Amino acid sequence: MSNVKKTRKGVVVRLEPEEAALVRALMEQLVSLLGDAPGDDGELASMGIAENAVKPDDPVLARLFPDAYREDGEAAGEFRRYTEMGLRDGKREAARTVLDALKDPGSDIVLDQEKAQIWLRALNDVRLALGTRLDISEEWYEEAEQLDPRDPRAPMFAAYDWLTMLQEGLVRALW
Repeated sequence: MSNVKKTRKGVVVRLEPEEAALVRALMEQLVSLLGDAPGDDGELASMGIAENAVKPDDPVLARLFPDAYREDGEAAGEFRRYTEMGLRDGKREAARTVLDALKDPGSDIVLDQEKAQIWLRALNDVRLALGTRLDISEEWYEEAEQLDPRDPRAPMFAAYDWLTMLQEGLVRALW
């Protein structure tokens, strides 16, 4: 079971090899899902402005990049145009920061305050993605308890629960 502690060196995260492999796989999937920002070519892209950013069709991406103005599609599109490239870059970079820390399996991961915050953001993104795919609601614990262990969703519910505990451990260590 993972262990998160605050020490003089920083926040120390100890993951079992299987846990590290799970986090690594989920972060790699997140990076792949994020892909490149829409409309990332053209003159404005160098300034982080997408030519034609639209709300993603994929429910997970729509959850990670929600409309800023739900009642005003034009304003939402304009906001997305100016922000989505930067948001994608930030989420991609956070996931890569976690992946970099997991390169040396079996050792403690020491995070300074900034890296611990980055880990929190990346873990939150993965939890949002899993939660969206699983259609997590307030009653998800009851649903998970009644789930047949052979149900293909069972490992994803377990991963979601474990990620929640890991994220909580980081939060407690930071505050």
